[in-house]
Amino acid sequence: MKLFVGNDWASDHHDVCVVDGDGNRLAERRFDEGIVGLAGFHGLIGSFDIEDPSEVVIGIESDRGLWVEALVASGYRVFAINPRSAARYRDRHSVSGAKSDRGDAFVLAEIVRLDRDSHREIAGDSPEAAAIGVLARGHQTLIWERTRHSNRLRHTLAGFYPAALVAFDKLYTNDALAVLAKAPSPEAGAALRVSQIKAVLKKGGRQRYLDAKAIEIQTALRESHLTAAAPVAAAMAVSVAAQVDILQTLQTQIAAMEKMIATHFDEHPEADVYRSLPGLGAKLSPRVLGEFGDDPERFTSAKSRRNYAGTSPLTIESGKRRVVTNRHIKNNRLYDAIDQWAFCSLQDSPGCRQFYDQHRAAGDSHHTALRALGNRLVGYLHGCLRNGALYDEHIAWGTRHNQHLEQTA
Repeated sequence: MKLFVGNDWASDHHDVCVVDGDGNRLAERRFDEGIVGLAGFHGLIGSFDIEDPSEVVIGIESDRGLWVEALVASGYRVFAINPRSAARYRDRHSVSGAKSDRGDAFVLAEIVRLDRDSHREIAGDSPEAAAIGVLARGHQTLIWERTRHSNRLRHTLAGFYPAALVAFDKLYTNDALAVLAKAPSPEAGAALRVSQIKAVLKKGGRQRYLDAKAIEIQTALRESHLTAAAPVAAAMAVSVAAQVDILQTLQTQIAAMEKMIATHFDEHPEADVYRSLPGLGAKLSPRVLGEFGDDPERFTSAKSRRNYAGTSPLTIESGKRRVVTNRHIKNNRLYDAIDQWAFCSLQDSPGCRQFYDQHRAAGDSHHTALRALGNRLVGYLHGCLRNGALYDEHIAWGTRHNQHLEQTA
């Protein structure tokens, strides 16, 4: 006997619907989030004639969290259902627009009963890979936050302190933050002596070219620009000081996170394979591993890995109309990492450079060419992981091999 379970979750409870192979509703329950609720869930499943936990197939609109991890650890087959798929499937049962948690749980149960092959089963990644994934996502989130705060700082400086924008191209660098912390206003910046600038640069971590950099910054800060009224400039200087303090904290936490990621990644058995790929450096390798995971059964082919990454092209055909486009529904964190990976590989691999140039010469845009290159690199990664082999430039981009790949792409 197989059981199909729909699990509609909220922040503090779970609505569960259990159906059999014919779609008959066997039970409907609501469980609280936490140990007590999970024990009640196991008790419900145990009340049926189930010999193997793998005979219980669960559909839930999430692939992360303690509840999901507990279900996977119990041996159940758990499928992550995209909320959009569930919303569209709901119309099969009701077109009135009515919605309830119990109804959604039944819809999820029906999806895994009838269409589970069209959805992704949650992988059984190792704890090491899961830890790398958590750290890599946290690191990426901090970088995004740094970019947001840097843009806010840029907007503030443009309103009263344009000389700072001339002096520093990237406002989140240690040089920029150290100087702006010392001189958050145009007057303070123009008054800085070279010796003072050298001191704050050294305090910020710079060790080389101190004299030349200090002179360059002083020259930029003393250029003439339009000025704001004194009370306005004073208020905006306070805002700059606060934003600089936030960015310095983010920089410190990003650096600390990078050290932790490196420690965890170095201990993973697949680390050398990831490092061997051109363009996958110390920051991108853990991010890609964390998003792909390390369950060897998760991706049965290079195509399935590419589809999950969102790099494989999507064909839309209707009548005489045929359009090949990129995928809009994808793991955005992984796609962003692969886009950067493809770009970085242009400097490390002659084969990647040639492939990119060929696509550009054929009329593809920069990002389209990078997507195609990323798609190819994901395929190479899959092959290396499957065979336990390191990347080899000659094998990847050898003439005969390359021609075969071009014909089958």
